Amino acid sequence: MRAAFVGKGGSGKTTLSALFSRHLARSGAPVVAIDGDINQHLAHALGLDDGEAFAAPPLGSRLAEIKDHLRGDNPRITSSAAMIKTTPPGRGSRLLRLLGDDPVHSHHVQRVGGVPLMVTGEFDESDLGVACYHSKLGAVELYLNHLVDGPGEYVVVDMTAGADAFASGLFTRFDMTFLVAEPTRKGVSVYRQYRDHAEEFGIPIAVVGNKVTGEDDLLFLKEHVGDHLLTYFEQSSWVRSQERGRPQGELEPHNVHALRLLQTALDERTKDWEAFQEHAVEFHLRNAAAWAGKATGSDLSAQVDPGFRHGPAALTALNSSLSE
Repeated sequence: MRAAFVGKGGSGKTTLSALFSRHLARSGAPVVAIDGDINQHLAHALGLDDGEAFAAPPLGSRLAEIKDHLRGDNPRITSSAAMIKTTPPGRGSRLLRLLGDDPVHSHHVQRVGGVPLMVTGEFDESDLGVACYHSKLGAVELYLNHLVDGPGEYVVVDMTAGADAFASGLFTRFDMTFLVAEPTRKGVSVYRQYRDHAEEFGIPIAVVGNKVTGEDDLLFLKEHVGDHLLTYFEQSSWVRSQERGRPQGELEPHNVHALRLLQTALDERTKDWEAFQEHAVEFHLRNAAAWAGKATGSDLSAQVDPGFRHGPAALTALNSSLSE
C-alpha cells in the first residue's frame, strides 16, 4: 500500500513521514520511504547525521537509465527520450516488486535509521531557469507506475509542500493521502484544495492533526475539517530532542497510538488496480496533448497498451513469458 504525506510547509509532514516509515520498518513490514520534497530533509529526519551525506544516487540523477530499464522491450516505447514521467507500463515493460532485485532498488536505496530510503535529489543551480522540480519527481511517478506492491508492503512518500502536490498525476498513485495540518488557520488553509481535487478523482484523503497541545487545538481542527480528521499527534518532546541531535526516551504513547491508526487506515484500503491504470492512462493522455507530444515530436498516445492490465496478474504474465 502507498501513502503520501502532504501539507503546508512547516506542518511537520516530513517528521510524520519519518515516524510512520520507522514504525512500519520496526514492525518487520517491507517498506520503502521516498523523499519527494524539494527540501530534502527526510534522511535527516530518519536519523542521518548532519555532517553525513546520503550516499545512494538520487533518482532524478539517473532518470534516463531508469527509463531504459522500465521500458524493457515494450514495442510502444521506442526510446527513453520518448518516455515521459506519465508513460504507463504495457506488455514488454519491466515491472518492479518492492525492494526487488532490480537496478532501481539496488542503485538508489540506502538504509537510514533502519528504513530503506530513496531520494529524488535537490533542486540545484543547474536547474535554475531551465527546469522545474516536477522533472525530478518524474522518476518517482515512473517508479510508482511500474511498481506492483503486495499486501503488507508499504511505500511512504514525503511530498512537496502545499497544493503543488496536485500539479501532476502523481497524486493518483497513492492508496491514501495523509494531509498534515497544524491547528491554525494557515495550517488548514490547503485542506479545501486537497479535498476538492482528491474527491474529483476518488482519491482517499485523511487529515492528520499535528503539534496539538490541548482540547482547544483539537476542537479547532474538528471545526475546520470535520470527519476528514483521522487522528492527531501531540506536541512531542521526543521529536524535539531528536531534531536537536540528542534523542531522549521514547515517542509518547499517544503518538505511538496515532501511528497505529495511520497504518490501520492504510491497511483497510482495497487496492484497485483497474482504477490505478485508468488514472495512469488519463493523465498520460493529458500530458501528451498539453505539452509532451510536441516536446518529443511523437504521438505519445500510442504508448498506451489497451490490452495491459496492471497488478499481480501482470507480474504473473511477465514471469510466464520469461520462463518460456
